[in-house]
Amino acid sequence: MQQLPTVIVLAAGRGERFVQSGGTTHKLDAPLGGVPVLQRVLRTVALSGLPWHLVRPEEGEASEVAGMGDSIARGVRATADAAGWLILPGDLPLLDVNSLLQVARELATHAVVLPLYQQQQGHPVGFGQECFAALSTLCGDRGAAAVVRAHRQAGTAQILHLDDPGIVTDIDTLDDLAWAEKLIATGNH
Repeated sequence: MQQLPTVIVLAAGRGERFVQSGGTTHKLDAPLGGVPVLQRVLRTVALSGLPWHLVRPEEGEASEVAGMGDSIARGVRATADAAGWLILPGDLPLLDVNSLLQVARELATHAVVLPLYQQQQGHPVGFGQECFAALSTLCGDRGAAAVVRAHRQAGTAQILHLDDPGIVTDIDTLDDLAWAEKLIATGNH
């Protein structure tokens, strides 16, 4: 049986925009349908059956030290023996479990998998084992955009169209949280 990629859940960021919009907690702790945002994400990841690794601020580290690139690198290095990685920000609580599984399936035959919903790039972005060196040395806030760009230019990135608004519905502000709450309440998720 083929080894499965590992989902790297990024939860080490500051969440400043959420607080600036009037939020009184970190966005990942904000309740959505009675369940904290991050717990919804972790529940979806667990339901996928894929292995996963949660990246939180390290002991004694101020969360502002961990940029997106730093967090990705930390998660990838911690799971260096994985078949690949699905990079998933912890603020996508409406993500459908099937989206995770579809990206994982495509990753079996592509170096990079970019999920799109209505022409908008979403998450998780999948990276094959061949991306280890590039991912494990990322730093700062830029994330893995340069790795994706290099694979797109080389023709080794696969675009995956998904019918899941959850791949682009992140929680950055109180308005985002209210929108997600409305989607849940109306059964549109």
